[in-house]
Amino acid sequence: MLVGLGLLIIRLVIGVSFIGHGAQKLFGMFGGYGLKGTGQWMESIGLKPGVQMAFFAGLSELLGGILFATGLLTPLAALLIAGAMFVAIVKVHGPNGFWSTQNGYELNLIILAVVIGVALTGPGAYAIDALIF
Repeated sequence: MLVGLGLLIIRLVIGVSFIGHGAQKLFGMFGGYGLKGTGQWMESIGLKPGVQMAFFAGLSELLGGILFATGLLTPLAALLIAGAMFVAIVKVHGPNGFWSTQNGYELNLIILAVVIGVALTGPGAYAIDALIF
């Protein structure tokens, strides 16, 4: 019972955060720049074509966040989020070293560990996957 509640808290915090990040990229919500602005930034770091890359990143984050928060198709949700974090490490944060205080990849690696860990252990009792599978 407590394990399921703990996994629910983890899934909700990570999932809702990624819903927000996806909405920033796709719709310009929550202070984001939308597809055009995010696409311009992505082009500036070598991800081309920028608008399409922004769309795929935003979709991965939004869909991954929704699935992860609800515990639906949790391995797929984790894969979508992990993919976004891997690209963030390689293209943005990796060159800055480990520590997030220097804009490094520390937080991205933590998120990777969390989503992979949940995918491997399962989403817990309070998840749609628990009802379906």
